[in-house]
Amino acid sequence: MSLILVTGGAGYIGSHMLRLLLEQGREAVVFDNLSTGSRERLPSGVEFVEGDLRSPEDVEKLFSRYRFGAVLHFAASIVVPESVAQPLKYYENNVWGSVNLLQHCLKHGTRKFIFSSTAAVYGQPEEMPVSEDAPLRPENPYGRSKLMVEKLLGDCAAAGQLDYLALRYFNVSGAHASAEIGQSLHEATHLIPNILKAACGDIPALNIFGDDYPTRDGTCIRDYIHVTDLARAHLLALDALDKGSRNTSINLGSGSGYSVREMAAAAEKVTGRKIPLKITGRRPGDPAELVASYAKAQELLGWQPESGLEEIISSAWKWQQKKPRDEA
Repeated sequence: MSLILVTGGAGYIGSHMLRLLLEQGREAVVFDNLSTGSRERLPSGVEFVEGDLRSPEDVEKLFSRYRFGAVLHFAASIVVPESVAQPLKYYENNVWGSVNLLQHCLKHGTRKFIFSSTAAVYGQPEEMPVSEDAPLRPENPYGRSKLMVEKLLGDCAAAGQLDYLALRYFNVSGAHASAEIGQSLHEATHLIPNILKAACGDIPALNIFGDDYPTRDGTCIRDYIHVTDLARAHLLALDALDKGSRNTSINLGSGSGYSVREMAAAAEKVTGRKIPLKITGRRPGDPAELVASYAKAQELLGWQPESGLEEIISSAWKWQQKKPRDEA
């Protein structure tokens, strides 16, 4: 069985992926610069190499040391408002880092590539749920940087240099069933961690960024997928490359959308605590609604989500309650 490189493996999604790889008896090496990841997230038995994808020297040392059969590429900057304020950071990290990684994959003969992409490549779609055939019109540098990498992969595949699948995530949430790893609440930008911070009193209220969107209650609607469902999709994607499904993009979501107000109400039910709300201005680059069609994932990967919204929130709450407040 070939060795798998997991970039960004010390991060939230990457660490859940590693748990699943180990459970399946697969061998992996983690490459991470620890800018947002933590070694504490890494399960025992996984080799870790600290380095930066933007450094050709770091990546060359990595590929000279190991022979990889496949890459799971999670490493990226992912905060939409930050991408609007600091666009060059996102193009440097997400695009140049990926170019450098791809150059070394081709140089060292690693042909299988699974890319962590995003629903942000669609911008504000005209029809819901969003299929992979929807126009690609990202509205922020984060989404544009991810789309650029998808195009890079498509060009390399057209040249016969590699085979890839790009998995377009909708909102990834939740925590491992063991409650040993989850989404960090430090400087949290995603909705569920902030809802839970409001439930704990760590913040005075949940900020709702705009309540005048053209949605059923005026707040943004998003599609939420459990992080373990997401990890399972990556394993299926690796198998799909072996079976001939390749060189395309696939949505990963639940097919259902929930507004910010509805998410707060669901969290109140799970936690038994009141979630105070504060309406503030819209954030730049936020589309009103994003809900996935996962029909293509079901067809090509045999995948569908197994965890519903209440399970997502419950797992995140269990993890937060288990962690000391200064570590969560």
